[in-house]
Amino acid sequence: MARLSVEDLSFAYRDRQVLRGITFSVDAGEVLGLVGPNGCGKTTLIRCIDGMLTPRSGRVVLDGRETRGMHRREVAQAMAYVPQSAGNQTAATVFETVLMGRRPYLNWTVSKTDEEKVIAALDALDLGGLALRRVGELSGGERQRVMIARALVQETGVILLDEPTSNLDLCHQMGVMEVLRGLAERTGLAVVIAIHDLNLAAAYCHRLMALKAGSVYSYGTPEEVLTEEMLRSVYGIEAVVKRDLAAPYVVPVRGARLQKEV
Repeated sequence: MARLSVEDLSFAYRDRQVLRGITFSVDAGEVLGLVGPNGCGKTTLIRCIDGMLTPRSGRVVLDGRETRGMHRREVAQAMAYVPQSAGNQTAATVFETVLMGRRPYLNWTVSKTDEEKVIAALDALDLGGLALRRVGELSGGERQRVMIARALVQETGVILLDEPTSNLDLCHQMGVMEVLRGLAERTGLAVVIAIHDLNLAAAYCHRLMALKAGSVYSYGTPEEVLTEEMLRSVYGIEAVVKRDLAAPYVVPVRGARLQKEV
């Protein structure tokens, strides 16, 4: 059964249509990568799923329940969201910031179980040594990992991440993706990631969905989605897709849009 289903979702900013008839589902234990160029609608789609934006049409279903009829606290217990920006919580410590992810479950006190879950998330994302540092003292990449840890301690069935690896070095990019895929496969978490790095997406995502101008261009396994025709049509580049490793990988050749100028 799908943990998350998006059915015929459309969205517009006033008269500008941004998303058109988006339909897909994510099963328990699956990582779905949203790929496509800047402006194709990845961030808007994630915000519509999370409820920050209200779709013009369509619906979002979590474990068989339409989110439109759920209380915001119920949604927070079922779905976590990590934005592109790590925010401005500069005065709080790393531990305090991650603990905020337990807010949907807290009453008046913080339990030992809550503290243990925070420590486990910090260790999983290589943040244990920074627990007492203030978030404002951290690098952009460290702050991004703090926000991912905060989402993990919500212990939801679905997690949405908007370009979670964009500020990270290669080692931590791989580390974050390994944590997310491992959690998905071990616990049944459904993960949706908007991501620019196609090779990273192919290596760690079970399925990909390529967006072009607010519509689904292709949807399937990395082997099915990453084709030279897709790269030409969606990204406007000439590239070779190599298939001699465990996952396909893209080798750019030249920008197709610039060929006439050369």
